[in-house]
Amino acid sequence: MTDLETGRAAAALSRPFTVRGLTSRNRIAMAPMTRQFSPGGVPGRDVADYYTRRAAGGVGLIITEGTYIDHDSAGTSDRVPRFHGEDALAGWAGVVDAVHGAGGTIIPQLWHVGVTRTEGAPPVADAEPVGPSGISLTGEPKGRAMTRKDLDDVIAAFADAAAAAERLGFDGVELHGAHGYLIDQFLWAGSNRRTDAYGGDLVARTRFAAEIVAACRAAVSDSFPLFFRMSQWKMNAYEARLAQTPAELDALLTPLAEAGVDVFHASTRRYWLPEFDGSDLNLAGWVKKISGRPTVTVGSIGLDGDFFSAFAGNDSGVTGIDQLLDRLERDEFDLVAVGRALIADPEWAAKTLRGRTGDITPFGAEMLKTLR
Repeated sequence: MTDLETGRAAAALSRPFTVRGLTSRNRIAMAPMTRQFSPGGVPGRDVADYYTRRAAGGVGLIITEGTYIDHDSAGTSDRVPRFHGEDALAGWAGVVDAVHGAGGTIIPQLWHVGVTRTEGAPPVADAEPVGPSGISLTGEPKGRAMTRKDLDDVIAAFADAAAAAERLGFDGVELHGAHGYLIDQFLWAGSNRRTDAYGGDLVARTRFAAEIVAACRAAVSDSFPLFFRMSQWKMNAYEARLAQTPAELDALLTPLAEAGVDVFHASTRRYWLPEFDGSDLNLAGWVKKISGRPTVTVGSIGLDGDFFSAFAGNDSGVTGIDQLLDRLERDEFDLVAVGRALIADPEWAAKTLRGRTGDITPFGAEMLKTLR
């Protein structure tokens, strides 16, 4: 990286970012990535060290891996951390303290997997998968459709988790509304076949998500920001779309913004791809333009292969971020979330800001097997 490029990266990425009471020292976030290194759902010292290394390596905002809310059907592994129970919350308190000590800010991602839950899996083996309509993402019967009581219970569990996050000293929370999990299952016509007030047109399908956002907003202080992660694609339905046009995206975003979303985290597989014809704006760019809210972009930043290649056991090489800087300099989005590049190199942020990109460790699929 030349001196000019180094200065450009530092100028674009080193700017602080503030939303409500959260101030990140720069524009670099760690993307949420499920790691499954929390036996019994309790994050230990190794998890705290893992996040703290990234904060010490220059990341401004840590977004934790998805954490299960307090609902029997929320999870599908006993190695994914919980966000309820004294033992798990005590573990998270240690994570927060360690990250803050390294100069970072941190928010947990709150998660319910919905109908993608594997029947008979821990942490609650006899919990039935639930979703909007009792069908899988591919349309086959699975689990059961949620009742009014189910909806109320899940909404309350999200709100309780948000309140717990503030008590523990987190800097905000992110609600996982992407990738075909529960909240997204309500948003997507392919999985939401309901005929009540929670199904039908796109605005009706946002009702459940908006009620979760509103409940979380009411459960925390005014200084505590709410992030909302969204995506067009779903697991096993990579070409799925919630919105085919900017007008449809507006219909989706408006109820969520009005309910209290402060920042939208727009998940894509490759950040540089345009979202709609006639513009080179990516999804985060369109979401910011339409909603007026700050956005986070994500998708293969700093790497030459997307994350599905990692699942197939493929490595990815280091690439430049000139196009990312182009977009950030024109305020297309506000934060950039880095995923596998930070698994590979905890000092990715510091090396990028200081022009040491030649020293960045490339990503190897074997790295997913350890927490380092």
